[in-house]
Amino acid sequence: MEKTLILFGKKLKDIRNKRKYTLEKLSEMADITPNHLKKLESAKACPSFKTICNLASALNIEIGRASCRERV
Repeated sequence: MEKTLILFGKKLKDIRNKRKYTLEKLSEMADITPNHLKKLESAKACPSFKTICNLASALNIEIGRASCRERV
């Protein structure tokens, strides 16, 4: 589970940075606190399904795109 959270956090931060969103901007768009987003990106918190859906919607991506699995 820990590896999955780390991969999720890295992917989330990468997408956020590519979109040039600040923690504050994305957290506002996803209806979560900037502190919670920071914890998600650093794998210090586990997102609920609702949070994953909110983030996917805010980033305009499909939930599958936010997948934590590495492709071989």
